[in-house]
Amino acid sequence: MFDGEQYAGGDAVVLVDGQRIEAVLPGDADLPAGCEVVAYDGATVVPGLVDVHVHLCCDSGPAALDRIPDCSDDELDAVIEKSLADQLAAGVTAVRDLGDRSWAVVDWRGGGDRSGFPAVVASGPPITVPQGHCWNMGGAVSGPDELRQAVRERAERGADLVKIMASGGVNTPGTDPAAVQFDVEELRLVVDEARAVGLPVIAHAHSLNSIKYALAAGVDGIEHCSFLGPDGLDVADSVVADLVSSRTTVCPTLGARPGAVPPPAVLELMRRTGLDVETRGRLYADLYRAGVHLVSGSDAGINPGKYHGVLPESVIAMVAGGIPSTAALASATSQAAIACRFPRKGRVVPGYDADLVVVPGNPVDDITALRSPVAVYLMGTRVS
Repeated sequence: MFDGEQYAGGDAVVLVDGQRIEAVLPGDADLPAGCEVVAYDGATVVPGLVDVHVHLCCDSGPAALDRIPDCSDDELDAVIEKSLADQLAAGVTAVRDLGDRSWAVVDWRGGGDRSGFPAVVASGPPITVPQGHCWNMGGAVSGPDELRQAVRERAERGADLVKIMASGGVNTPGTDPAAVQFDVEELRLVVDEARAVGLPVIAHAHSLNSIKYALAAGVDGIEHCSFLGPDGLDVADSVVADLVSSRTTVCPTLGARPGAVPPPAVLELMRRTGLDVETRGRLYADLYRAGVHLVSGSDAGINPGKYHGVLPESVIAMVAGGIPSTAALASATSQAAIACRFPRKGRVVPGYDADLVVVPGNPVDDITALRSPVAVYLMGTRVS
């Protein structure tokens, strides 16, 4: 068993009562009378995976971000439910949605009984500048008053957090991931307003300056954190030190379908900056060794390589870059649950939700075991 923090060899029994874990026992323990026992030989149980960066409105097709405005509300609901079903099949039992269109995910979650789907926390439309990264999701604002109103609206609509695009992005034509979209004062205003209503702030930040500004503003987490400068990778030791001292959570959004060809805009960025898959993997391994707090998220849904359920590839990419397998597993279980504020997920311990994934062999020795779940349990019920 990997309990979300540590791996334990030898047989283990996870005792489930209803939707919760009642006890974790050694394999030779006496069990209560009448228990149904399901055995998985030669396998390891891990907590249900938690993906901290998904886009449930995106259908994993080509140019999925661009096509969101073309969907009707009913079509978007169908996409959201298909996305969640695909996540669950891969062993992902909880997600953090970091950008929907016009509150589609927030409204879907509040629309009735959502049992049978992974748990969802959601940001609503990301705050961006006019014609900025992901402007077509409906979160574009300009000036201090609109920034304040944007935070208030997220609190009133029931969002769990605030997502803001501190830099441009790769997948929105006309924006530059190596540039900034908001200055320090604007980011600090958003953080202060969000803190006043109890919401964390997560910043999308590719460029070195956007990372600096986000840290200075006091954001809770940084997505991508690519350290892009005008001419390529520009890792500043002082910024890494600030990431470590602040304990700001960093999600690298590594991982993609093996063999998938990145979209043209991503290929052009890789050519221009030299920031290929291997270089990114080494970058985040260096950040891990420096003491930066990493969690796993996939950016699922935005293109065919980033399909819903691709999170195991994010964990595999961490290990390939040089991060220890137990740390990589924790980044997608216990640490991811903490980052998303899921109080009873990400661990195999008594009192937590019975979200469990059984994988063949030992994922600590062979992390690719995550690709082939033998069984997935959501809130104590096995799902097909």
